[in-house]
Amino acid sequence: MLACALTAPRRLELLDVPAAPLGPHDVRVRPMAVGVCGTDFHIWSGESNFHFDANGRPIPFEQSPQILGHEITGVVVERGAAVHDVAVGARVVVDQGRNCRSERREPPCEYCATGHSHQCEFYTEHGITGLPGGFAEELVVPAVNVVAIESDLPFATAAMTEPLACVLHSTDFGARANTRYRLGTADDSARVRTAVVLGAGPAGLLFAQVLRHRYAFDGELLVCDPSPHKRALATTFGCTAVAPDEFDAAVLDRSRGRRAELVVEATGAGRVFGAIPNLIRKQATVLCYGVGHGDARLELLNPLQWKEAVLVTSVGASGGFDPDGRPTVYREAMQLLERGAVRVDALLTHRYAGLGRVPDAFAGDHSRPDYVKGVALLGDD
Repeated sequence: MLACALTAPRRLELLDVPAAPLGPHDVRVRPMAVGVCGTDFHIWSGESNFHFDANGRPIPFEQSPQILGHEITGVVVERGAAVHDVAVGARVVVDQGRNCRSERREPPCEYCATGHSHQCEFYTEHGITGLPGGFAEELVVPAVNVVAIESDLPFATAAMTEPLACVLHSTDFGARANTRYRLGTADDSARVRTAVVLGAGPAGLLFAQVLRHRYAFDGELLVCDPSPHKRALATTFGCTAVAPDEFDAAVLDRSRGRRAELVVEATGAGRVFGAIPNLIRKQATVLCYGVGHGDARLELLNPLQWKEAVLVTSVGASGGFDPDGRPTVYREAMQLLERGAVRVDALLTHRYAGLGRVPDAFAGDHSRPDYVKGVALLGDD
């Protein structure tokens, strides 16, 4: 089969690779729309490589080309002999994470058993840890890793299920933390009155909508981003969007001098941590979602420690499982998209038709001022 594979940092090539065998509990999926994620850029650039050998050393792409793409939608084209709850022809979203449920491992590890599947003791991930991703003609995954699209939701929109599921998990993780200020509490002295989202990329704009529509947060919600285009998008989602050089003053003004009780860091830029202390109230919650933070100095955390901020770190679309063994958070994310409670079409600013154009998705569009997110369209919707 044909796949677009990373054969060296910053080098994507179309290769003819063997099709994966189909096990009795697997399905074969033809990818239709695959989102381009910040993690893909980190791997493509050579900054990250999560494919390790038995000794924990990264395996060079030249030695083992990586097929990227983990925000996957597609059509089931074949099913294993033991699969009876997924039809051939079904439109599906793929959970790229392989956990104890995926591998039918009993008993499950402590993380899968307690609803933290992304931290599975034996976790692997299509498109990230060496398993082939969605930038290919076919993909074989366990049947419990596909969730049927029950509506006429376009594949490109449905590809946002995985990033939205990550944001849902992260927000839930923060909401469950033992913090002084909380979302959704009736206790006026303990409620979050002002929330701040740093970064209006795909994640930041999803966080803003989740806060408004899933948590019914009706307080001050401010979003910071240097891009006028992204700030304009944030305002359509019920936010006050402000440029970085005006943001401190805006938070102080809109919070009536209290500052923010909740900050979501969705940029992955290390220098941003230097700005957070002036934005937060003492004992505020700082939800760390962005990944990267290159060249950030550890002393940037000192002022956060002095204010006794609660730092919550989260990654992935982790969660428990529905009775059929499929990931609960994926279904919830898809339902939010289907109902239009979370709107993503305006975020999909760049589309690339066909496997041959996947390299174009990494060729510089992400530096354009109007870029928010790209999606590879690999089939007809």
